[in-house]
Amino acid sequence: MGEVKKGYVRPLDLKQGRVDMGHGAGGRAMAQLIDEVFARAFANEWLGQGNDAAVLPAPAAGERLVMATDAHVVSPLFFPGGDIGCLSVHGTINDVAVMGARPLYLAASFILEEGFALADLVRIVNSMAAAAREAGVPVVTGDTKVVEAGKGDGVFISTTGVGALPAGRDIGGANARAGDVVIVSGSIGDHGTAILSQRESLAFDTEIVSDTAALHGLIAHLLELVPGVRVMRDPTRGGLATTLNEIAVQSGVGISLEEAAIPVHPQVEAACEFLGLDPLYVANEGKLVVICAAADADAAVSALRAHPLGTEAARIGEVIDDPNHFVQIRTGFGGRRMVDWLSGEQLPRIC
Repeated sequence: MGEVKKGYVRPLDLKQGRVDMGHGAGGRAMAQLIDEVFARAFANEWLGQGNDAAVLPAPAAGERLVMATDAHVVSPLFFPGGDIGCLSVHGTINDVAVMGARPLYLAASFILEEGFALADLVRIVNSMAAAAREAGVPVVTGDTKVVEAGKGDGVFISTTGVGALPAGRDIGGANARAGDVVIVSGSIGDHGTAILSQRESLAFDTEIVSDTAALHGLIAHLLELVPGVRVMRDPTRGGLATTLNEIAVQSGVGISLEEAAIPVHPQVEAACEFLGLDPLYVANEGKLVVICAAADADAAVSALRAHPLGTEAARIGEVIDDPNHFVQIRTGFGGRRMVDWLSGEQLPRIC
């Protein structure tokens, strides 16, 4: 997706034009699309090298590289609070950041469907570029392909992120220990509920907005004050429930939750009840699960609440000894129930 030499060609019609097969054929039309849409939006010194790969400066001495990749097929492409463009940036940045790494660069790959409106493509790319600039994590290389009409769904985006992990930092799903505390950075279920409400044209008294956001600033603030955090995850597909089951198995422990302590916005709770969903299994795109030693729990909650993306942070449970690695929850009625793995696809195409 580097810069291309401009020839004498008519500019793209970015208001009424459509993607056609020539835009993926490797010729002049493709070069023009890259130049007028992608390179213009993502412009930076590394992308501007114009080669098949970007040559990047090395991280600081002693740092290790962290790499993550993610594909985004959300439907609809535009939803309250975001779109597939900013979502593709936020999701990959978060996958790097929850490892305790400093996100550095992004690569992006686009699969476009023939006939897709260029105006919508520009809107998505500009949203993606704005999210990357705001996060300070540039898109430095990429690729574009076009498929025939009916063989895509407008646009699919894959992003890959690279980050730098400081020496000695070890944060991962296998580090939880019995007695640790489970914390969530805010209300759950916003993203998946916003997507489904838009998809089904459902109207509620209060608009439900996706929480999509880049979490690396929140994470950096947390780790500055509580460097001993053991586990961090962003509970995306499968929601909080699936994320905690993954951690329980990785760490060989059980997890006990308090239902009353888990923050859920009233409009999300009402929508989930109407739709027959459990908020514990609904996707989030701007929330963080933190597991730390009990002695660090108050400091971790305070650190999260001091950041704009963590104002609703709450302590929601604890890690327990359990050879079965179960996740369970104490309900508002005082009983307990299992919080099992998500079975099947509760909400398809939500990220």
